[in-house]
Amino acid sequence: NSDRTPLSLNYFSSFKDMKITVIGQSLFGQEVYKELRKEGHQIVGVFTIPDKDGKADPLATEAEKDGVPVFKFPRWRLKGKVIPELNVLPFCSQFIPMEVIDLPKHGSIIYHPSILPRHRGASAINWTLIHGDKKAGFTVFWADDGLDTGPILLQKKCEVLPDDTVNTLYNRFLFPEGVKGTVEAVQLIAKGIAPKIIQPEEGATYEGIQKKENAQVNWDQPAEAIHNWIRGNDKVPGAWSVVDGQKITFYGSSLVENGSSPDSQQLQIPGASRPGLVTKNGLVLYGNDGKTLLVKNLQFEDGKMIAASQYFKSGDDLTVDLTEEETKLAEEIRSIWKGILSNVDGIEDSTDFFKSGAASMDVVRLVEEVKIKTNGLELQNEDVYMATTFKDFVQMLVLKLRGDDSKEELHVDYVEMQVNNMTIRMPHQLFINGHFLDAEGQKSYETINPTDGKPICKVSLAQIPNVDKAVAAAKEAFENGQWGKMNARDRGRLLYKLADLMEEHQEELATIESIDSGAVYTLALKTHVGMSIQTFRYFAGWCDKIQGHTIPINQARPNRNLTFTKKEPIGVCGIIIPWNYPLMMLAWKAAACLAAGNTVVLKPAQVTPLTALKFAELTVKAGIPKGVINILPGAGKAFGQRLSDHPDVRKIGFTGSTSIGKQIMKSCAVSNVKKVSLELGGKSPLIIFSDCDLDKAIRMGMSSVFFNKGENCIAAGRLFVEEPIHDIFVKKVVEEVKKMKIGDPLDRSTDHGPQNHKAHLEKLIQYCQTGCQEGATLVCGGKQLPRPGFFFEPTVFTNVEDHMFIAKEESFGPVMIISKFKQDDIEGVLKRANDTEFGLASGVFTQDISKAMYVSEKLQAGTVFINTYNKTDVASPFGGFKQSGFGKDLGEISFNEGLKMRMNTSSFKRFLDL
Repeated sequence: NSDRTPLSLNYFSSFKDMKITVIGQSLFGQEVYKELRKEGHQIVGVFTIPDKDGKADPLATEAEKDGVPVFKFPRWRLKGKVIPELNVLPFCSQFIPMEVIDLPKHGSIIYHPSILPRHRGASAINWTLIHGDKKAGFTVFWADDGLDTGPILLQKKCEVLPDDTVNTLYNRFLFPEGVKGTVEAVQLIAKGIAPKIIQPEEGATYEGIQKKENAQVNWDQPAEAIHNWIRGNDKVPGAWSVVDGQKITFYGSSLVENGSSPDSQQLQIPGASRPGLVTKNGLVLYGNDGKTLLVKNLQFEDGKMIAASQYFKSGDDLTVDLTEEETKLAEEIRSIWKGILSNVDGIEDSTDFFKSGAASMDVVRLVEEVKIKTNGLELQNEDVYMATTFKDFVQMLVLKLRGDDSKEELHVDYVEMQVNNMTIRMPHQLFINGHFLDAEGQKSYETINPTDGKPICKVSLAQIPNVDKAVAAAKEAFENGQWGKMNARDRGRLLYKLADLMEEHQEELATIESIDSGAVYTLALKTHVGMSIQTFRYFAGWCDKIQGHTIPINQARPNRNLTFTKKEPIGVCGIIIPWNYPLMMLAWKAAACLAAGNTVVLKPAQVTPLTALKFAELTVKAGIPKGVINILPGAGKAFGQRLSDHPDVRKIGFTGSTSIGKQIMKSCAVSNVKKVSLELGGKSPLIIFSDCDLDKAIRMGMSSVFFNKGENCIAAGRLFVEEPIHDIFVKKVVEEVKKMKIGDPLDRSTDHGPQNHKAHLEKLIQYCQTGCQEGATLVCGGKQLPRPGFFFEPTVFTNVEDHMFIAKEESFGPVMIISKFKQDDIEGVLKRANDTEFGLASGVFTQDISKAMYVSEKLQAGTVFINTYNKTDVASPFGGFKQSGFGKDLGEISFNEGLKMRMNTSSFKRFLDL
């Protein structure tokens, strides 16, 4: 693989400022060269490949720019003898006399892209994937005579993901970590502590170089082996087979459980156990075990690449006429091509980018230059491979700019239902890297409609490998994707578009929320969905207003030091949300993270996944790039633990129980000291004084408990009512409770729907039984309704004493806990209200403004409501004290949860003098 020729280093001096010769090529060699110079080492010479088609290798270009001697010998031996002038180590793929290797004072080291002694040889990355290894990595070893058997200096490892290719593995780990590892190896040598570990022979393998002629697919294998062969040769040299009399090369393989579809067309493949199927998702191929894999792209012998789904349409030639402005752009693009293909006399419509000498590094350059020219048009390296001639490239570009480039269709296996006078279409698979797909091992579970207790549909249940794949996609999108390169205003534009799409689908979203969570439809429409839309719009407006500060410091004179701060996104954010407000909790947690420029892996509650998955579909329609948002329903314990432990996740946002929050916090600390924000349990006190507006206190007091069936994190967990109004307050509350209509949440006149799920209903029944056993007075309710579904009566307890279980523990249901307090005993009731480890919300009702302000200052809670309750807003920060957690959702301050702050202090004396 010419782009990944192992890098060699020779050492002529010692310690901090070592003199080094670099032998290598490509961007890898260039980056190592630059990093070594940054560390203060002196590069005394660079040996690289001769110019290709008149273009120097990037390593040569970088060295020549610095005035470092560059040697481009086409060979290292002449008539079997070493060329005398070349007294340094050449490429490790050649056999070099040991006297050349050992000549430098500190010897020579080589970077090799495998975990030696496994996969010795020049095609190590290919064979790592072909053999289906679960671990990959690289080795820096002391150079030997070309057999990759020298002593090991340093090794680094990573996991191999199920759909990794040579490129993804190289770009994700072997390149960035390889550069760091090579520089680290130099530092170890400089300090005199570099080890020399003899390679074991156990597990040693050597495989030949993968070339096009030996990359033909053997179809008489299981599907997984075929998949490994294709991805192990993707992109170089490319696994191929003869189809319809010509060589077809396969790219973008993934294992699928069953990729067939009703509108598929058969494609005969000689040697295969069954014909392939061309579907709208790609080409489905069969192994001899009957299992399937899916190939996304195909390349013909003339170099043209197409989407596999377009195989039977590959002869179509649709040409669009260019406008005057588009023609001008085409000439600007022609200049870019000419700048890259400097060896070509002129760029004609038929000029082929690759046949004219372009390499993979030129693809990156072309993509980046075109993005600048087109103000950030989303363009992928793959687009260049799909349109290799200048004419095709311009056509592709124009169609993209017009917005009708026939983007890859999002395949959604909907579950459809006729409900609430509409047809709702619900995705039910995992959403990873812009695609819906089944969970590892086809794992799934049934999500239940709480109104009747019957299944709605089967939902894919994420497994640990799915979590790892989603995190890898989010990391790639953050570090290398369009999202990380997009300017803040464009990011805001996409989030505005997403909010608009949510509004277009608000009735469907509210209906899905209602049948999956039991929320009353009118409340789901106004709050669950309505506030979610408001949240995305609010944070979309903040995208281009994330600013730092300049800071005057004591040392500013006489050195003219300038200090300023810069706020930057933190990276991959793991989000774990509860089941009481499925869509709204997603919006509260994710919108600020996304607006700040982060990427997200989100786990909806296992019992309420459907609106999150519908939201995922809308993100694609909004144009959110692949990998930015990943949504995986899964089991809380295993999934949450993996997110908390994952080294590539930089922040966890969690809403749920205090006990789980503590475990997450511990895991975040132990794993990689990741940032964490927690919204945990509550037992919010509401103090009602006798001088209140009684009618309002009754109305808002009921809302504080029964809003959203009591499944509300800030629900008033205990009402303290002053003695003079206690009895009348209880009497009127009970009267109002008996008027509440309990029933189908889709009925617009329903006040109170079913509890979210069966386990929670059973918990509420036990909770009320405990209250009765302890001596509290059950005034009304306390029982399950005798009807299908998970309906529970709105409940009122009085005479609740401070030591009782129901006085201390959260019910998270429609249970009003009333305690009385003596008249004018403000200090006493404050002490009782604060006698809890929770501090999420609180409230006070009184018409005495002095009393209201005093009580509100003394209540130990993150939110205090005065003569109202449940009034949250997207602009107001929300979060708790004590064991109710820390960190804020909503409001400007919530941005801090997904940002890191960089401080820069610099001296620009000359600039400031000017």
